[in-house]
Amino acid sequence: MNAEIPSNSRIRRRSWAEPWKVKVVEPIRMTSRTEREAAIREAGYNTFLLRSEDVYIDLLTDSGTSAMSDSQWAGMMLGDEAYAGSRNFFHLERTIQDHYGYRFVVPTHQGRGAENILARIMIKPGDVVPGNMYFTTTRLHQELAGATFMDIIVREAHDPTCELPFKGNVDLDALAALIERVGADRIPYISLAATVNMAGGQPVSMANAREVHELAARHGIKVMLDATRAVENAYFIQQREPGYASKPVAEILREFCSYTDGCTMSGKKDALVNIGGWLALNDGNLYEEASNLVVVYEGLHTYGGMAGRDMEAMARGIVESVADDHIRARVGQVEYLGRKLIDAGVPVVRPIGGHAVYLDAKAFYPHLDQEQFPAQALAAYLYEDSGLRAMERGIVSAGRDPETGRHRHPALELVRLTIPRRVYTQAHMDLTAESVVAVHEERMTARGLRLVHEPRYLRFFQARFERL
Repeated sequence: MNAEIPSNSRIRRRSWAEPWKVKVVEPIRMTSRTEREAAIREAGYNTFLLRSEDVYIDLLTDSGTSAMSDSQWAGMMLGDEAYAGSRNFFHLERTIQDHYGYRFVVPTHQGRGAENILARIMIKPGDVVPGNMYFTTTRLHQELAGATFMDIIVREAHDPTCELPFKGNVDLDALAALIERVGADRIPYISLAATVNMAGGQPVSMANAREVHELAARHGIKVMLDATRAVENAYFIQQREPGYASKPVAEILREFCSYTDGCTMSGKKDALVNIGGWLALNDGNLYEEASNLVVVYEGLHTYGGMAGRDMEAMARGIVESVADDHIRARVGQVEYLGRKLIDAGVPVVRPIGGHAVYLDAKAFYPHLDQEQFPAQALAAYLYEDSGLRAMERGIVSAGRDPETGRHRHPALELVRLTIPRRVYTQAHMDLTAESVVAVHEERMTARGLRLVHEPRYLRFFQARFERL
């Protein structure tokens, strides 16, 4: 029995701090408002087209933007740059097998290289790929291979105000109905993302992953994981799902992956490196096809587009990524920013995700029609205010329907404030929050944008706009 706390005692919540200290710094420069207005206009109001030297706090993405550790940098000096059979590949392969649990590993230059190979070896024209909300490059590779993507995420994922703890979950009834309607032979695999980027970095529960795998197995369908941020997903399971609070994140990650048959991975996120990725598989026949195709599109099967030093840094980064202290601080910084914005009355996606805070641009700018690109406009206004670079995740990212040619209209129109790992301090988060609040206070004067240049694929990277 716990002893009673004396009535005159005071309980104080202790602050936490990052489990690292700064060794090297990179100077950044605050530009003037006049300079920023000119820069964003020259960039066609697309934050992807800004020069990084004109950005003060860069929250465009957490992909390849993390700070590597002293151990990772030391590993870079141990790169075996042999064309074939690099010892760094075998270290990476063994580390992935130990921490993710898959049998076979095919290295790639980054995650989309793995997506391309997976789509090519598994999809045939006319197939249907169900998934828990689309991701841009993933869906494009599926479509280019001849498949149609079908969203089977729970309906709550499309409501930014819903506080469901696992909004990344698959709607099992919707999945079962889709299998019944199109037939299992037309579904090459189920695309399971953890966490779900376009929903606001929302996690999938262990129970849901297990049930998806059981349903798929009954129909002979494989489950392929987008493991880009699976470590963050494992942390949310530890924090939110009954029965996992006392288990280390590394153990949770291994169990989660056991309910899938393979994964694509961008090592530029969880694995704390600037470049690299992999395709992991349990099926030997698929591995044979993938290891042959990687030679065509990426590089030899023992480097796949990466230098030996990059593979060594990734192997070490994987080990660091599953440390409980690291992931608690990483997600904690995102939560810190999200809480500051919620307290200030700024509309954000709830609950706060693992890698970013997502601003709800529809609620931010209710006077702008979605075809006036409110999220794109908001990202531009944030840059003008403070030099803060964020990313649109709405109608521009959704692209056009390949059959009708019309804009897709996603329910979520978001701006992503993506926090690189081990890069920015809490003071940077405070400044970010102040800038968002300042732009929010001026929200009713905001103007939308019109599209003036549109690339054929993944238009959000290179599209240009003019302010209305």
